Amino acid sequence: MEVVGLLCLAAAVLAWGFLWVWDSSERKKSQEQASLLGGGSRTLLVIAHPDDEAMFFAPTVLGLARLRHRLSLLCFSAGNYYNQGEIRKKELLQSCDVLGIPPSSVMVIDNRDFPDDPGVQWDTEHVASVLLWHIEENGINLVVTFDAGGVSGHSNHVALYAAVRTLHSEGKLPKGCSVLTLQSVNVLRKYISLLDLPFSLLHTQDVLFMLTSKEVAQAKRAMSCHRSQLLWFRRLYVLFSRYMRINSLSFL
Repeated sequence: MEVVGLLCLAAAVLAWGFLWVWDSSERKKSQEQASLLGGGSRTLLVIAHPDDEAMFFAPTVLGLARLRHRLSLLCFSAGNYYNQGEIRKKELLQSCDVLGIPPSSVMVIDNRDFPDDPGVQWDTEHVASVLLWHIEENGINLVVTFDAGGVSGHSNHVALYAAVRTLHSEGKLPKGCSVLTLQSVNVLRKYISLLDLPFSLLHTQDVLFMLTSKEVAQAKRAMSCHRSQLLWFRRLYVLFSRYMRINSLSFL
């Protein structure tokens, strides 16, 4: 009995220690993020398809809202792979409304040059040109999009990274405009939900957003707006994916 009592005490101490470290790290990261990202920035979230904003970027959108960023969204396709483009555009507006992005700040590019198709490679220069126009036209000083892995490996996601990387490396972005990319993780980490938190704390390079329980419910409501996409495996994704709760991002 004494051994069991000691083990329970040790477990309690370890749990308390972890929570203390986590709380300290969160407070420190909040302070760092506030200084890195600033308040009141004009931020552009760049996605490939309707539902990307909820499936992958909800923690970032809600985290930036906490920092009082003025957020707008640019979606490079209507998600017409199964001829549901018009439905999906309406679902995107509903989802963005739940996440706090007004319809006037949402732009969907419904163009044959950018089809919703993982088998089609979007032209990097063309994507970059369209993206740069939107950045300059709206006075954007922070761009948020996918990293080289595209989270799911989808070629359309990767194309957005390639375009913003080109603008950044060639010095074409306006002065003072920064780029944040969402870090891709391996399949195991992707589907262990909050259990990924210790790994995220260790491996996040620049910015970490984690949702409160209230915000998780908000993110799930946003995802539920995409009724045409809620097949059984996406319902499982909503339950288990870290991206519905945690976002790790890096500056280019």
